[in-house]
Amino acid sequence: MDRKITKIDIITRPSKLEELKDALNAIGVLGMTVSQVYGCGLQRGHKEVFRGKEYDVNLVPKIKLETVVCEVPVEKVLEVAQKVLRTGEFGDGKIFVYELADAVRIRTGHRGVEAIMDIPGEKP
Repeated sequence: MDRKITKIDIITRPSKLEELKDALNAIGVLGMTVSQVYGCGLQRGHKEVFRGKEYDVNLVPKIKLETVVCEVPVEKVLEVAQKVLRTGEFGDGKIFVYELADAVRIRTGHRGVEAIMDIPGEKP
């Protein structure tokens, strides 16, 4: 097994989810997990007024898209994600890249690259 398995976590604005999914699908990234998360980065939240009282909102709603790739080049995923997500404003998000030691497809027992690739002729 010479091919590397890489996990990519993308944390960004919820409003960008559909555009990001479409762009990743277009370059061959099909499997992904999306979660609604809350966090703060450099912007450290903001202030809101509710019923006349000011509140600090220091955890901002974001989405976290996780994907694992071996066939699609990591640099291509990073390039596409940045192109879609970059507005130049605080809150555009972060991308984290991890090298994975192994992966296991529970149903079949396939390991490594075979665990994350599509099986030709098989339908879900």
